[in-house]
Amino acid sequence: MADDLALLDATAQAELVRTRRASPRELVDAAIGRIERLNPTLNAVIHPAFARARAAAASPELPDGPFRGVPFLMKDLGGAEAGQPYHAGLRFLKAAGWTEPEDAYITRRFRAAGLVSLGRTNTPELALLATTEPAAHGATRSPWDPGRSAGGSSGGAAAAVAAGLVPAAHASDGGGSIRGPASMCGLVGLKTTRGRCSFGPGAGERWSGFSVEFALTRSVRDAAGLLDAVAGPAPGDPYVAPAPARAYALEPGTSPGRLRIGVFGGPLRGIVLHPECERALAGAATLLAQVGHDVEQAYPSALDEPDCVMAYVNVVAANTARALDGWGECVGRAVAAGDVEPLTWALAETGWRRTACEHLATLDYVHGFGRRLAAWWEGGYDLLCTVTQAAPPPEVGWITSTPDEPMRAFVRSAPYGAFTFPFNMSGQPAISLPLHVTADGLPVGIQLVAAYGREDLLLRVAAQLEAASPWAARRPALHAAS
Repeated sequence: MADDLALLDATAQAELVRTRRASPRELVDAAIGRIERLNPTLNAVIHPAFARARAAAASPELPDGPFRGVPFLMKDLGGAEAGQPYHAGLRFLKAAGWTEPEDAYITRRFRAAGLVSLGRTNTPELALLATTEPAAHGATRSPWDPGRSAGGSSGGAAAAVAAGLVPAAHASDGGGSIRGPASMCGLVGLKTTRGRCSFGPGAGERWSGFSVEFALTRSVRDAAGLLDAVAGPAPGDPYVAPAPARAYALEPGTSPGRLRIGVFGGPLRGIVLHPECERALAGAATLLAQVGHDVEQAYPSALDEPDCVMAYVNVVAANTARALDGWGECVGRAVAAGDVEPLTWALAETGWRRTACEHLATLDYVHGFGRRLAAWWEGGYDLLCTVTQAAPPPEVGWITSTPDEPMRAFVRSAPYGAFTFPFNMSGQPAISLPLHVTADGLPVGIQLVAAYGREDLLLRVAAQLEAASPWAARRPALHAAS
């Protein structure tokens, strides 16, 4: 039964429980078996919580939500779970044995939906990279090719879902950290609108509004159903996204009508698409036309602004500095250079050097950039279609830094974030879909970007493409059903 379950999405597994063809405990036990078998190769799950999961699955108090009994995993950054380890990829927190004192709101909402957390997944230090290879916990490997990265920063979540360990997993995205791993691992990766899901109670926002929390899934319907479960404000949120007109679960299968879609393949600030990514984009444009949309070569000119890159880096640097200060306050000892990786320290030093006025000036630019970017959608376009990333998944070890070259990993990450980070700056929703596989069998994702608050439109078009070019039967070499 375990192998059969590994092929089912979260919606299908929940249906087994609802119709009493499987119990929550059976689903959880099967998922634990898959993790025990494949995780030694993948290194996706770094904090297993199997006893707790089995107890939750067997409890009569398991919430009767839409995903009752479905096994799930939480990323080890955000999504705090009371009493569970929380390292955020940091050696500093691992050495301190840090555990969180209370649940995050999003954790409570996943639990209220009936999902059962089996543990926490690997992430790079403070979610800073397009790969997941932290010194604290080692590299997470792609189930498509263990020599390749599973992406970052939600690489552990992506590897676990792609390999069939669980049908969906918590993830977050501050520059492409949901969409990039989705691209590298052949998954659906929805980056929600800024303010759609709460960061409470521990934070009002992350990365000055760049970051969001949600999930990685295999199917569009799972993304829609999970969004219904976790979206919405919580007490004290500094801002919230506009409420949807109806449940997101109703959007897949609903016609989006005939849309005007711009397609853009760069070059983008010097980054040129790999030939496989060119083929992926051309195929997506053809498919969008085949399902009835008006497709043309067009894109927001704001994407060409060179200053957006440094503005993004400076905001991340400031937030990195504050994160190290904050974690030092929690642990009771200041974080030192030897406690973190070279890139983390270099970014933090940049953040500490910048003045408050300089940071506020950068935020002024970010807000202006977001308005210039969003104006393109107001000018008559419904969606922008790009590649998610400009190159196929890199080899493990490529996106790394050294003490002599602390920023090297950031530079090498450029092809993997160039098409994603601008929409973290603008706060718009975007989705990566697994529409292409390279000649050597590696996934390449296609990104669709909508206007602020329009996840509904993304889900409708994503479901159209999923029906026109199904990916459910496509499995990596390392999969629990193999």
